[in-house]
Amino acid sequence: MKLKYLFPLFIVTLALMASCDEEDAVTLLQEIQVSSSYVAIPEGGGDATITVTSQDSWTAEKVLIWKNDTTVQDSIKWLTISSTRGSAGEAELTFSAPSTLNGRTAEVLIHSSGKTQRINIIQGLPKIEEATVADVNAGPDGKTFRVTGVCTAIANTQYGNWYLTDETGTLYVYGTLDAKGGKQNFLSWGLEVGDEVTVQGPKLTYGSTIELVDVTVISINKSLIKVDSVENKVLPIEGGEFTAYLTCKGQGASVDIPEDAKSWLSISSVESAGEEVVVKFKAAANAGGDRGTTIIFRTTDGKKEYTTETTLSQTGAIVDASVAEFLAAAVSDTQYRLTGVITKIDNSTYGNLYLRDFSGETYVYGIDGFREKNLKVGDIITIVGKRAEYKGTPQVGGAVLESVIPVTVSTIAEVLTKPDSDQDYYMLTGEITSITGKDYGNLYLKDGDSEIYVYGCYPGYGATGDDRKGLIEAKGIKVGDHLTVIAKKSSYKGTAQLANGIYFSHESAK
Repeated sequence: MKLKYLFPLFIVTLALMASCDEEDAVTLLQEIQVSSSYVAIPEGGGDATITVTSQDSWTAEKVLIWKNDTTVQDSIKWLTISSTRGSAGEAELTFSAPSTLNGRTAEVLIHSSGKTQRINIIQGLPKIEEATVADVNAGPDGKTFRVTGVCTAIANTQYGNWYLTDETGTLYVYGTLDAKGGKQNFLSWGLEVGDEVTVQGPKLTYGSTIELVDVTVISINKSLIKVDSVENKVLPIEGGEFTAYLTCKGQGASVDIPEDAKSWLSISSVESAGEEVVVKFKAAANAGGDRGTTIIFRTTDGKKEYTTETTLSQTGAIVDASVAEFLAAAVSDTQYRLTGVITKIDNSTYGNLYLRDFSGETYVYGIDGFREKNLKVGDIITIVGKRAEYKGTPQVGGAVLESVIPVTVSTIAEVLTKPDSDQDYYMLTGEITSITGKDYGNLYLKDGDSEIYVYGCYPGYGATGDDRKGLIEAKGIKVGDHLTVIAKKSSYKGTAQLANGIYFSHESAK
């Protein structure tokens, strides 16, 4: 099998290299032509130049791979192009690269008048290395690796998107070619979770995900143990029983429960009849947030160990958290309840916004049904969502609005006419004329001819105890600054005031 596929690959590589020497190789597009569709750069580094002839202006871009007919642009750091755009007529285009110990390839697309000319870039002969997942993660994009690991999850059975795991980590496989090199025929391999697989393909970093793309399957070693089905994959908050039905063709089966799940999950029984094994687990009641774990089942043929796995989750209580506590939490499906002020709305259709309380600020990646809720900057909202992340930046995912306290934008003069209320919040801006208490932010605000006393300006919504202190010094707020505050209207001995103010923003005096 190895000779069958590697030998043609070698012939193709030699053919591409030979075509690079053909000076008369011209792609016959009327709109744009190049002197060669293949460019070879020495393995020790250097330049190679072609001539571009175009009837109109053109642009050039580096791409690594075509992924479902979409190019991954500008992903090649080792290749330099002398120019990325040009005018009608004839121009020289030079490609440069530093030396490399391993062969590598890339593509450059030249666009003009709605047409695209593809230039294949080759530097040295690609070397396929036996590698671990850790080696792939640390390696350069575009390099071809051969990796052996266990299939731990299958995400797509048409293109063949799945996860490969070895002792050094887990890698995402995006696309699996069939035995004839065709796409979208993954099921022809009969690959199952638990099988040991050797694949080879180029590495690609797509966003923050490291992938092997359109891999060739070298070998599959079928697992001697697999999970046929499970019962109660999602357990209720009060706990219950989870059952896994296995087929085991090895010498007995063992079960691994991760250390962080042993406090709430245990094995209640194991029954076997021939190759059929039934393992039952008992989960304790859950007093915290949503939780889950991955259970690993093992067997052996006396020489080699085989594994398979399954996951289970348990519904938990919603965790009330400050923004700081939420940001410090790990990415998970645990549901958090957050309350704070909307400081900015990035998308008024989906509700992508920033939420701030006394402890910090976080990004909310959409609120279910946001458009119909008529929320605005300044409103105080309570949402429930999970701790998510995008490119290393924390965010709230899957947020649902639980409650809202509307905040009315008003002038000081308007607020002075309002009755005292424990329900209504106002947002108003004024110039600080006096600071009477720095610790808690007691101060006077003036707007035109109207002035009002602010009895407390705190760092954000939800501040209690000592968390209410220190805003004035922390923000460098001083007399003459313009302060925007959210507060309730109250009075003291007949004099109107704003009570328990929430800092929104300020503008320093010049």
